[in-house]
Parts: sequence; C-alpha cells; structure tokens
Amino acid sequence: MLDEQRLIDGCKNQDRLAQRQLYDRFAGKLFAVSKRYIKDVDEAADVLQDSFVKIFRHIDQFRHDCPLEAWLKRIVINTALKHIRKNKPFDNVTDVDEVANLLPQADETLPTLNYQYLLALVQELPAGCRAVFNLYAIEGYTHIEIAELLGISEGTSKSQFFRARGLLQQKLTNDLPIRNESF
Repeated sequence: MLDEQRLIDGCKNQDRLAQRQLYDRFAGKLFAVSKRYIKDVDEAADVLQDSFVKIFRHIDQFRHDCPLEAWLKRIVINTALKHIRKNKPFDNVTDVDEVANLLPQADETLPTLNYQYLLALVQELPAGCRAVFNLYAIEGYTHIEIAELLGISEGTSKSQFFRARGLLQQKLTNDLPIRNESF
C-alpha cells in the first residue's frame, strides 16, 4: 500500500493503481458520510461515485492544509448537498421566525444511544431535516453556514433542525419501551 503522499502524486498522474488504492482506503468511510445525507442506498452510492470522479479530477487542488480524509469528506458532503438541493426538499418549508412561538422547547440532551440505532433514526427523517441535522449536529456547521450551503434562509435551517430534533425525540419516546425490553 502506498503512503499518502505517493498515493496523491499517483492520482495526480492518473495512475489507475493509485486511484484504486485511494478508493479502497477511503470508500467505506466516505460511503458512511454519504449515507448520513442520502437515505436511498443506491443514491448514496451514486453520490459516492460522483464524489470520486470529482476527487480524481481535482486532486491537484489538494493543498495539504488539512488531512486528506477531511478534504475527501468535504467533497462527499458537498456532492450530497448538491444532490439534495437538486431534489428541492426545502420548497414547502416554513421559516422558523414565522413559527417560533409554536415550536416546542425541547430538552437539549439525548440519552446515550447506540450509534447504529441513532443513525437509523436519522435516516428516517425527511431529506431537508436530515441534511440540516447532519450538518449542524454532526459536522458542526452553524445555521448561517448551512443556509449558504443549501441555498436556504438561516431561519429555514433552524426550523429544519428543530423539526428534525422533535421528530427524533418523538421516535425515541415511542421506541423507549421497545428498547428497554431488548436489553
């Protein structure tokens, strides 16, 4: 297996072996990132494939100002967001400022959960909620940054996050007796 710099140099020279090794080394982790944003497995795989096409086309733009994996992850997230925007999940969304007084004041903490269980719950969210939840709660973006990334207002980002959080809490509350019985 090539070290990271030789792998990058090989990809810059369009060396198929280096490209294959880069793919093999990172595809699993990057597919998991894609799946966080894209519910359908086939669509998530398409996003991953589109991401690798971009990676191989633009590998010469990698400047070593962050770890390679972080750069690759950013490409996958941006490709997934482009896919989401194309499907327009925010067309019929109300801005949070319009309904702020109607939103429940939910507890800020979630109980300790199994990661796979929580991931499955997040996958059940509507596309817009899922994208905003992932960007805010997992990736650490601000609502202003999310608004810019998704081409929506900051209020819509907040609204989608509150909706996602409410849906997750509702699902957790409904599933709690089932989860307790299984342990």
